[in-house]
Amino acid sequence: MQTLSENRCFGGMQGVYKHGSNACECDMTFGLFLPPQAARGPVPILWYLSGLTCTHENAMVKAGAQAHAAAHGMAVVFPDTSPRGDGVTDDEAYDLGQGAGFYVNATQEPWAPNFSMWDYVANELPLLLEAHFPVNAARQAITGHSMGGHGALTLAMGLPGRFASASAFAPIANPSASDWGRKQLTAYLGADESGWADHDATILMRSKGFDGPVLVDQGSEDQFLDLLKPEALAEAMAARRQEGSFRMQKGYDHSYFFVSSFMGDHVAFHAKALGLS
Repeated sequence: MQTLSENRCFGGMQGVYKHGSNACECDMTFGLFLPPQAARGPVPILWYLSGLTCTHENAMVKAGAQAHAAAHGMAVVFPDTSPRGDGVTDDEAYDLGQGAGFYVNATQEPWAPNFSMWDYVANELPLLLEAHFPVNAARQAITGHSMGGHGALTLAMGLPGRFASASAFAPIANPSASDWGRKQLTAYLGADESGWADHDATILMRSKGFDGPVLVDQGSEDQFLDLLKPEALAEAMAARRQEGSFRMQKGYDHSYFFVSSFMGDHVAFHAKALGLS
């Protein structure tokens, strides 16, 4: 593993690292914030999954997570959103290919050789973190924005017992019913929609829910509401009687101004679930 940068941050360290990925068959880059408490021993992990067009860097520099994470004593990991590189298949559209992995394991060509983001986030990267950094893999929580909110919720419900809590900012909530989903799930997983259910947060919420608390924030002035389908997830949470909250935040849009405004709430929510407050 290669260290690309390390910067002192709120008493801890914000690092960026690159490694060869077996899951994605290419080099992958991720950010990791370690709070000052990590100097005394392993700390819990909060996963932050980013949205379309993002790399590991967007949330790392815009979301404002580090100050809150340092106050509570948790690490924050910022994975990339897809495999990348000259040998990795891409598409001219911003919402398919590099920068748009959708946190699935692609089964269709030409995506299958590299686009295994589910395995990367669920299996490979957690083992790498535990082997090389002072983190406690037995205490994890997960959040994300937009496409990353979709990933956070589907991973949380798809891996029972892994995460103490799950949250999302403006998630793609019902991709099976949205142009931000049907296009990508068809490309990556094939046209048989029965194979999509494990990657649709609304369907998963209706069928199984999450074995912990959930927090979802959605801006009322989000320019992508018709693509995100938040009402479907809210209805599914109510029908499931899911522990947690779905909050419509008046006047907020889809940007990182929205995410950073409520990041403190989300970190505190996860800190409580992880027994840190």
